[in-house]
Amino acid sequence: MKYHVLYNPKAGNGTGESETKNIEKFLSGDEVVYYDLTQNKTVELIAKIPRSEKIVISGGDGTLNRFVNDTANIGIRHDVYYFATGSGNDFIHDLGGNKGDKPVLINEYIKDLPEVTVNGNTYKFINGVGYGIDGYCCEMGDKLREKSDKPVNYAGIAIKGLLFHFKPRNAEIEVDGKKYTFKKVWLAPTMHGRYYGGGMDVTPGQDRLEKTTETCGVMYGSGKLKTLMVFPSIFKGEHVKHTEMFTQLEGDRISVKFDVPTAVQIDGETILGVTEYSVESRAVVAERENAEQVG
Repeated sequence: MKYHVLYNPKAGNGTGESETKNIEKFLSGDEVVYYDLTQNKTVELIAKIPRSEKIVISGGDGTLNRFVNDTANIGIRHDVYYFATGSGNDFIHDLGGNKGDKPVLINEYIKDLPEVTVNGNTYKFINGVGYGIDGYCCEMGDKLREKSDKPVNYAGIAIKGLLFHFKPRNAEIEVDGKKYTFKKVWLAPTMHGRYYGGGMDVTPGQDRLEKTTETCGVMYGSGKLKTLMVFPSIFKGEHVKHTEMFTQLEGDRISVKFDVPTAVQIDGETILGVTEYSVESRAVVAERENAEQVG
């Protein structure tokens, strides 16, 4: 069998190329061809690959996000596998795997995906849309990566942000036509999977295959010290016990509006100065796309 490995050398804090070579222990006896995604266009590569041959995406969550958006309008008929070599690896974590595990077939996970609209542009996403202290952390992380090749300490950024730099926002959230108002919002992500931010189990009840709706988790109303005390529990999903400062809103159409421009992250990719984002669930997107095909 022939495998075409599309890899991101910048994944995993710049270790993507060397980490990708580890795939060969799983594909011994097969023919493997490598393509650097920073040097090639995804759609052009796929057009040249026979349908009987396999595609492997090697990188992190951002790499996978780029792939699903690049191929959104062409339809994928190949078997597509994913080999996790990123720094966060939330997608593979949600599937019960880890970085460097045997490549996993992902066609069912990328077939129907939710979409988020930000500043007039629409993107598919695989894990979630972060808004608040999480978006702030991605913004600061991007700035640090511009200055150094060292791994970014997002936990440190979050702690400093909570204590000194990030100020909570006021938010208006609408879910399937029902409106909510929250004061002192620290984060308000909308999730397709359970994990984001390198292992934060922000919406423990969310299931990317079993549920057709998406979940918006809101941490709000608390002061800096209380938030700092509770925040670490998000990595085990135990923050949901603090119902006085965390709630989950589930629906097909979700919009979140802040009173101050704030960075938003989509599967770890940052967009600055955002005042509002809106999400349509995978069910709504699939229904619309099917109607367009019929029409």
